[in-house]
Amino acid sequence: MSQIVDANSDISANLSAVNRRIADIVAEAGRPAGSVMLVAVSKMHTASRAEAALEAGHKVFGENRVQEAQQKWPGLRKSFPDFQLHLIGPLQTNKVRDAVGLFDVLETIDRPKLARAVAAEMTRTGLRPVCFVQVNTGEEAQKAGILPGEADGFIDYCRSELELPIEGLMCIPPLDETPALHFALLHEMAKRNGLAKLSMGMSADFDVAIRFGATHVRVGTAVFGQRPS
Repeated sequence: MSQIVDANSDISANLSAVNRRIADIVAEAGRPAGSVMLVAVSKMHTASRAEAALEAGHKVFGENRVQEAQQKWPGLRKSFPDFQLHLIGPLQTNKVRDAVGLFDVLETIDRPKLARAVAAEMTRTGLRPVCFVQVNTGEEAQKAGILPGEADGFIDYCRSELELPIEGLMCIPPLDETPALHFALLHEMAKRNGLAKLSMGMSADFDVAIRFGATHVRVGTAVFGQRPS
C-alpha cells in the first residue's frame, strides 16, 4: 500500500509529498523520470481547494461528474488557462456535448453507443479531447467499463471506424482483489493494441500501478483531504 501524506495538511505540501513518492517509485522501477503523471482528483472539493492546487503549480486534475465540473472549472480556466482536466467518472450520452466542450481527456469511453456519440460531437465541434477506453478488468456487474474479452474489438472500432483519438486505457480494480493482476492485464492489453498511456492506480495502490507501467495515477484524498459527505 502506498504511503499517504497527512491529508489535513497544506495542499501544496501534499502535492509535493505525493509527487516525491511517485518519483521515488518511478526510480525504483527503473523507469524514466517524469514518466508518470499525477491526476489530482478534485471531485466533491470546492473550487477554492482546486485553486490552491493550481496556485501550487499543479496542472492535471480529475473530476467524476460533468455537472460538478461545469460549476467549478470554467471560472478557474480564466485565471489558469493551461491546466488539463480529465473526466474519470462514467459518462452518460446526454452529457457528451458538455463533456467534449469542457474536458481535455475523457478516460471513460466504454461502450459503442457512447463512442458514437462522442465521435459525432467531435465532428460537430471540431474539438478533439484525448480518449481512454475504460476496461472493467474485474468484470463487475455494477461497474462501468468494456469487458476484457470485448476490449480489443472495441478499441479497433473506436479508432478505425469512428476515428476517435484513443491514446490509452483506464481501469479500477475490484476492492477485494489483488490490484497487480488487473494492472498486468491492462498493461498487456495496451501493449497488444499499441497504446502508450495507462491510467491506473489510486491512493492505496499507485505504487503497484507504477511498477506495472501506469502513466497516470489518480490521487484525491492524499492531495485534497477527506471528501465532504
